[in-house]
Amino acid sequence: MTVDAPLLRRSKLARLAGAFALTLACSAGLVSEVRAQEMRFGAIVPSSGPFAEWGRTNTAALKMFEDDINAAGGINGAKLKIVIYDDAAQPAQAANALRKLAGDDKVLAVAGPLTSSACEVAFPVANQLKISVMSQASSKPGVAALNRPWAFRNTIDEAVLAKTSVPYYKDTFKIKSVGIIYDAKDAVSTAIATRIFPGVMEANGVSVANKDKPLSFNTGELDVSAQVTALKALNVDGVVIGADYSQAVTVIREMKRQGFAKPVIGGTPLISSAILKSAPEIPIVAPATFYAGMKGDRVEAFAGKLTPILRKTSGLPPEIEPSMYDANITEIIQMYIEAAKKSGVANKPDTLDADREKIRDYVTGIKDFQGWGGPISFNKDGDAVKAFYIVQGEKGAWTSKLRGCSSPDGKGC
Repeated sequence: MTVDAPLLRRSKLARLAGAFALTLACSAGLVSEVRAQEMRFGAIVPSSGPFAEWGRTNTAALKMFEDDINAAGGINGAKLKIVIYDDAAQPAQAANALRKLAGDDKVLAVAGPLTSSACEVAFPVANQLKISVMSQASSKPGVAALNRPWAFRNTIDEAVLAKTSVPYYKDTFKIKSVGIIYDAKDAVSTAIATRIFPGVMEANGVSVANKDKPLSFNTGELDVSAQVTALKALNVDGVVIGADYSQAVTVIREMKRQGFAKPVIGGTPLISSAILKSAPEIPIVAPATFYAGMKGDRVEAFAGKLTPILRKTSGLPPEIEPSMYDANITEIIQMYIEAAKKSGVANKPDTLDADREKIRDYVTGIKDFQGWGGPISFNKDGDAVKAFYIVQGEKGAWTSKLRGCSSPDGKGC
């Protein structure tokens, strides 16, 4: 009998295709089985770009937390898996990372992005995808409020914080006038300098010498001598810096070089032990929900364990200390885990949408969750209701001067 060659080839191809399909099915089944043994959350951090130090410490903190949870037995029999992507503090990359986490990695909820600029782009995507996102650092007014119900921030609006920090700053240093300088490329820095502090200063009887033309620079700019010269010429009692600490350091060093050692005030982005080494003689006032050296059994244990890990992590300064955003991002994952445990999350592929909704609903109504610095709840805008501290940096260390609460009535913290 003669065998038709084309028919034989088609038969072989069919068998190969069948075998390949079976292999794919087995692989998919294996992936599904592995994922069923994991409870997956996502994180978006800037491990490269202008805020890389914060992103790298965030990553180290998350990995430490993941190891601790899994060493203690995991979550309801499943291992904790935190899938981390770098957005380089770029809004478009943050949105793409969120899509990948939600679609490809099938995480239950996401921590991050860090910057307000990234959140302004990523938060609307979270609402489209119906997945909870919670920033560890964004504090520009209204960013979460514009993107309810899936967007949250484990931070406090800078406008709320300034109402406590400015009176302390004014009274402590006898401030009658200030000049403003800010990073024009960063959303929260711009809000601090152009929208928040001018109004709060004037409400407290402090004049803003350059209110109509605040001095500015751009992220990454190394020479701000002309701006500081202009600031010095204003003959003011103090300086408002709208910038994250890595950018503010450049301004403070130039202030020192020019002999312009006026007290500095700013928002939460100033909080870093590194900024205190740039010019120890210049006092710095800022608000924080966590800071290096903070007292308390739980928070000291957290910082004590994380600090040596950070100092062994490549690419970080040798004397690095945990940041407020390391505390915030680990609190976020803890809240998600509590939500998963207490809301009946099934953690199965066919319940993913329902599980995500359960986590959102639980976090929305969370009350008195025990964070590192005290209880945490959320207001109607999706921002954290938690304790904060007005700290003063001088001679290389932060010292807490006042304790406040972000709720309007001062209760719940």
